[in-house]
Amino acid sequence: MSEQLKVGVIGAGYLGKFHIQNWKNIAGVQLAGFYDPDHANAIAVSDQYELPAFDSGIDLIDYCDVIDIAAPTDHHAYWCELAIKKGKHVFVEKPLTATMQEARHIVELTRESGIRLQVGHVERFNPALLAVQQMDLHPMFIEVHRLAQFNPRGTEVSVILDLMIHDIDIILSIVKSGVKHISASGVAVLTDTPDIANVRIEFDNGCVANLTSSRISMKKMRKMRLFQKDAYIGIDFLEKKAEVIRLKGTDDEKSFSFDIDTPAGKKTIAIANPVVPQVNAIQQELESFVTAIRNQSRPVVSETDGLMAMEVAHQILEKIAAAAVNR
Repeated sequence: MSEQLKVGVIGAGYLGKFHIQNWKNIAGVQLAGFYDPDHANAIAVSDQYELPAFDSGIDLIDYCDVIDIAAPTDHHAYWCELAIKKGKHVFVEKPLTATMQEARHIVELTRESGIRLQVGHVERFNPALLAVQQMDLHPMFIEVHRLAQFNPRGTEVSVILDLMIHDIDIILSIVKSGVKHISASGVAVLTDTPDIANVRIEFDNGCVANLTSSRISMKKMRKMRLFQKDAYIGIDFLEKKAEVIRLKGTDDEKSFSFDIDTPAGKKTIAIANPVVPQVNAIQQELESFVTAIRNQSRPVVSETDGLMAMEVAHQILEKIAAAAVNR
């Protein structure tokens, strides 16, 4: 496949504009246009990016090879189904869909059609995470805090599907084990769905993950801490920094180190700050999708990954709902 891929974007809101801007910088791609039902916004975006605004999303799908869906979550299933049935490759923002029934249907359509579908879990491409991915990650305890100030955008879904699902997806990709048990609590404060939640996920391999997400915090925080035998890995998604503390090995000659006394004798601790690549996460995820299409390979975040993250997210929502009934 050597010809340029024609790409169209559905939804030109906050995220859609970022996608439009980044598609323009990707080689081998022709950004054909976009569709947004808000006529005034469509005119403004068309002028800003010098890009055709299509009058119909269906016309855009018919014209393109690849459809990027950045519409609100409750519209994902509709646009995904239309595009897939027309044989178009689909990039869809997270979460995959609004409901589990929709998600399973989209996954089934994707597998039957043979098209490539990638879910926009952009934190998989965060430079801080990329900096530690070459390590042998096998954590047995994970602690996550993802806190955001309140923003009406995204409140059509709970904080679980809006924020925590990023960390659920990352954890599932790292732990690679079945979920044994979930316990959760959450509170709806400013919306009709949980705005803050705390979750404990226990995996079959013994790993435990504690996650806290809030969209009503006074400050922003996006940190993940991984604890495994002989090592601690800290990832700051917001500041794009990573830290590794472990027993000193042959690979740690250039790391800062110091000795500590333990019941087993003297140990040498090495502290390293892995080199964080200077990458644009959104452009990186879109480029990876283009690569998957051209190589006919599995996308980094496939429809299966999107479904697995949603399954855990909805189990969490069920636990929170059950706890609320029992109060």
